[in-house]
Amino acid sequence: MTAITEPRPSRHRATAPDHPADRLLTGAGGSLRRHHEIYGARARRGRDLIDLIAAAGLTGRGGAAFPVARKIEATADAARRRNRPFVVANGAEGEPLSGKDAVLLRQSPHLVLDGLAAVAEAVGAQAAHLCVPAHRVDELASLVAERAASGWDRTPVTVTATAGRFVDGETTAIVDLLSGGPGLPRNRVVPSAVRGVGGRPTLVQNVETLAHVALISRNGAAWFRGRGTAAEPGTALVTLSGRRGLDGVVETDLGTPLAVVLRRISVDPTDLRAVLVGGFHGTWVDGRAVPRLALSARSLSEVGASPGAGVFSYLMRGERGLPVVAEIVGHLARESAGQCGPCRFGMPALAEAMAAVAAGAGAQAAHRAVTLADTIDGRGACSHPDGTAHMVRSALAVFADEVAAGQLR
Repeated sequence: MTAITEPRPSRHRATAPDHPADRLLTGAGGSLRRHHEIYGARARRGRDLIDLIAAAGLTGRGGAAFPVARKIEATADAARRRNRPFVVANGAEGEPLSGKDAVLLRQSPHLVLDGLAAVAEAVGAQAAHLCVPAHRVDELASLVAERAASGWDRTPVTVTATAGRFVDGETTAIVDLLSGGPGLPRNRVVPSAVRGVGGRPTLVQNVETLAHVALISRNGAAWFRGRGTAAEPGTALVTLSGRRGLDGVVETDLGTPLAVVLRRISVDPTDLRAVLVGGFHGTWVDGRAVPRLALSARSLSEVGASPGAGVFSYLMRGERGLPVVAEIVGHLARESAGQCGPCRFGMPALAEAMAAVAAGAGAQAAHRAVTLADTIDGRGACSHPDGTAHMVRSALAVFADEVAAGQLR
C-alpha cells in the first residue's frame, strides 16, 4: 500500500475482464459501434427512469451509497421550481487507492455517457458535464463529439479537467469547479440538487453509478436485482491493492464474502494483518475479522466500516501498519484545501503525531494523535478532517500492539 501524490489509474488493471459476472467491464472500449453490439441501442425513458431506478434499488457507487432515485427526484423537483438543471458525471477519483472509475472509463466509457444522457433527459437538463483527470479529457471529448455527431445524445456534454487533488471528487468541489472556482470543497447549507452550478439545481453522480443507470434503463429493475442481495442489489466495482503489488479492479455482487473477492487476486484471506476499507478516509479492520465479512454495508457496519467507493487495501501478516498510516496522514495533510483551521493547522499536527507513533514514540504520542483527531473532527469547512480523524482512530485501535511495542523499545 503506497500513498501517492496523484491517482495513477494506469497502475490498476481489470482482473479477468471476460469474467461471466461482469456487467460493466466488458471491454467495449471507446468504440461506439462495439458498444452498440454489446449493449444495444440506448433506451430513452425520460422521467419514467426515476421510478425504474427506485424499483431497482440502486444506490450511489461514489462512496455515500445514497439512493439514486431520491437524488434525481430532488433535482427534478428543484428544477420545476427554479430553473433547468445541470447533470454531472463525477470521474475525478482523487482517492489514490481507487482505480475503478479510471478502469471503467477506459473499458466502457459509452456506458457512463449513456447513463449521463439518461439522467439528463429524466430531469430536463440544460447541459451535462463529465469531470475527469486532465490526462483523460481529450480522449473522452472525442467520444462525446462522436456521439453528438451520430445523434446518440440530445443533451450537450462538456468534458472538464479536475486539478488532480484528493478533494477533487467531493460534490461541492465539483460544483465549485464548474461554477468557475478553483474546485475546492465548500461548506454548503443548501444541497447541490437544489442550488449547484451557477445557482441552478445540479445532479452529481459517480461515473460507476451512471453506468448502472444505463443498464437499468435498458434491462429493467428485476434484471438489476437479479444480482446482489435483496437489501443491497446489483454489482459493484472494487479496487484491491497491497504492498505486494497484487492489485486490480474486479466487478462482484454486493453481498459477496470478502474472502471470495480477495481470492480473485490470489490473496489468502487467512493471512491478512489488516485491511483499510473505503480508502484514505476509511476504516482499518483487523485481518482476523475478514473471513466473516462481506461486501455489504450491513456486514461491514459490524466492524464500524462501510464499503465507500469500493476500496480494499490490505496488509499481510508480518507487515507493519503504523508506517503506512503515517504516510497516509502525511499525504492527506498535504492535500488539504487549507480553507480552515483544522486543515491548515490540525492536519499537519496530526501528521507529525502519527509520524512519531510510527517511529516508536509509544502511548504518549498515540494519545496526542487521538486528541488531535478528536479536535479537528466535525470542525472543518468540509469532511476532509473528519474522514482523516476516523481513519486514524481506527488505525490506532487495530495496530495497538505496534504502539505498545514502540513503547517498550
